[in-house]
Amino acid sequence: MEGAVVVNGVELFTRRVGSGPGPVVLHGGPGAHHDYLLPQFDRLVDGRSLRYYDQRGGGRSPVGREVPVGWREHVRDLDALLATWTLRPATLIGYSWGGLLALLYAIAHPDRVARLALVCPAPATAQDRRRFEAAFAERSRAPAIAAARDALQASGLREQDPDAYRRRAFELSVAGYFHDPERVRDLTPFRLTGRTQQAVWDSLGDYDLRGALERLAVPARIFAGRHDPIPMEATRDAAARLNADLVVFDRSGHCPHVEEPDRFAEAVGDWLSRA
Repeated sequence: MEGAVVVNGVELFTRRVGSGPGPVVLHGGPGAHHDYLLPQFDRLVDGRSLRYYDQRGGGRSPVGREVPVGWREHVRDLDALLATWTLRPATLIGYSWGGLLALLYAIAHPDRVARLALVCPAPATAQDRRRFEAAFAERSRAPAIAAARDALQASGLREQDPDAYRRRAFELSVAGYFHDPERVRDLTPFRLTGRTQQAVWDSLGDYDLRGALERLAVPARIFAGRHDPIPMEATRDAAARLNADLVVFDRSGHCPHVEEPDRFAEAVGDWLSRA
């Protein structure tokens, strides 16, 4: 079921699958949309509902350039949606930036969060986010990916089949997220709204949430790919500060839902079933 909900003066695209109570899924980016989590995340619907929404300034929730899209606005939007859906306290599944958004929300409203499932969450400090970006850039320059990029440019595919060219160009732009770059073909393509992405990081500044995580008494579990460009030591540190279990997918990078979909659905579904 798809629809639109107006909160805080903006219209947000929403999607619900399944029936009964269930978690809210927060996509990554910032500035992306929920579609690229599909169809794999929908496998978590077993016996529950899942609610998705496109965050302000991305996907099917566009806003004007004069509308603020910093992290505080995203937290307020989430709070308003949970109130509209009468889901407070809520179970949140946050992927990548969505994991950081879930933490920011829980820090602001700990009494309104029941449980957290954080899938490859963005780092809890700006310093580790910069390390992540450097690692991703280095991976994107790997010889195999660079050779594939050169082959695409020389293929003539841009003129022969523009849609296929754009799809392959997208795959190569995000291949550095994967342990096995060939699995990128199973990722649903997405687009980032650059203004939203930059505005969120600018609003966070030189952030450091480590102290706040130690004070957060919300049941949580972190799911991470062993080969994620996000530094594993940063993820382990966040898990320790949250007193959260850490589940590691040994054959995955930043997208375990794509690289190990069966184990992903089983592991995250098991955590959700324990509520």
